[in-house]
Amino acid sequence: MKNFKTEIRFFSIPEWKKEENYLREQHKNSWEFVAVNGLCLYHFKKCEPKDMIYQLDYNPDSIYQKYEYIQLFGDCGWEYLQNYAGYSYFRKAASETDTAGEEIFCDDASRLDMMKRVFKGRMIPLLIMLFSIIIPQIIMQSQFNTPFNHGLLVFFCVMFIIYLVIFISFAIPYWNYYKSAHKK
Repeated sequence: MKNFKTEIRFFSIPEWKKEENYLREQHKNSWEFVAVNGLCLYHFKKCEPKDMIYQLDYNPDSIYQKYEYIQLFGDCGWEYLQNYAGYSYFRKAASETDTAGEEIFCDDASRLDMMKRVFKGRMIPLLIMLFSIIIPQIIMQSQFNTPFNHGLLVFFCVMFIIYLVIFISFAIPYWNYYKSAHKK
């Protein structure tokens, strides 16, 4: 019987909730999350089915105060699993929580703070690349009338569209969460 499995999964920057749900469903289906690495390779080991809540926190600075950071969540019953691409992975048995939807963030301000850290750590570098490389290249390549330049123009236009999709896919959930947090 196979006791380990590896799956390739990709979750974009603002899709941490989908990733948390994916890990939870895997555990319910007898596959305990072990690690994620490299090219979005998720490693699991066979286990007894159990409802485990998985939570991600984007905090690239946690590596500098790792012990205190892990202890903070450990005091609340969260098991630290690993850091990957700026995200810290935690889990806790659903039976040990007050509610099935318990989160490591105790309030909306904390969740918004995490979303701001994601924006600063991931989206600002992408914006810099967009405005310093992609848009200038689109303008420059549109000035020349050769097949090579047309190919580059198409490439940079595709990159521009990909960047727009990334920004919109982050901006919409952020804006919705921001509005809902400020209604309360």
